[in-house]
Amino acid sequence: MDIRVILNGKKAGLEPVRSAIFKARESGNVEVRSTWEAGDVQRLVQEARRDGCQRLVAAGGDGTVNEVADAILRLEIDDRPDVAVLPLGTANDFATGCAIPSDPLLALQLAQTGQARSVDAVKANEHHFINVASGGFGAQVTANTPVALKNFLGGGAYTLSGLVQAVNFTPYHGEVRLPEQSLRNDVIVGAVCNGRQAGGGQQLAPQALIDDGMLDIVALNKFPPEAMVQVLEELTSPAANGQHVKRFRVPWVEWESDVEMPINLDGEPISANKIRFEVLPGAIKLVLPDSCPMTTA
Repeated sequence: MDIRVILNGKKAGLEPVRSAIFKARESGNVEVRSTWEAGDVQRLVQEARRDGCQRLVAAGGDGTVNEVADAILRLEIDDRPDVAVLPLGTANDFATGCAIPSDPLLALQLAQTGQARSVDAVKANEHHFINVASGGFGAQVTANTPVALKNFLGGGAYTLSGLVQAVNFTPYHGEVRLPEQSLRNDVIVGAVCNGRQAGGGQQLAPQALIDDGMLDIVALNKFPPEAMVQVLEELTSPAANGQHVKRFRVPWVEWESDVEMPINLDGEPISANKIRFEVLPGAIKLVLPDSCPMTTA
């Protein structure tokens, strides 16, 4: 199949990428469009629609994948091309979770020959994402913060808005609304997951599927210092819905607080004091390997 690569401009000069593209052209037409500045992905996706491109390749990290997905979701459903992924970022959490090859040539060959399957995306107010949204209080992490807590929070500000000091944090007080209940909580950090991992391999929702029409929600609520051992146990038990670590599987969730919470949508930072996350079932056709562990079939 002919493909058009939307390439993060910072990766355009990498020799392995250039070599893989030239090699892939031996098997079919591979066009390349490189980004330069903000807004280019949106423009290039619109250009691809006008040109009748049937399959695009998001070439970059999780942020590039998110930008391409967001731009495609703004098209009418009948105008949306298939999407493949060429992982070129530092973390590549979404591609890794989907078992998309990290080798550039193998990823391009999958893009050329693989089957596109309908998968879910998520709408967050006027934004979209395909992997994980996270939000919470960012603070300097001390050297004695337990490793399990660091891991849960993603290892750094790359995935979550920030890291929390285990014994000196300021939670966000607000209301979580779910289809069958409403909860008022003091939230330290939370994640809305379509995919399974973020922050360079941290498994936030190990059972999540990208084609089940559901979101996996996980939240760490305020806890006293003496509950640290219990919190660490709950964090390392992904199936459990504990006293301080709450997990839900729902088609939508709303958060509202008096103050704005910083939120990260697959690398896109926003802030809001009221936000609704809603799954968009089967909204994108994604090229996946047969061995993808995050689909129902």
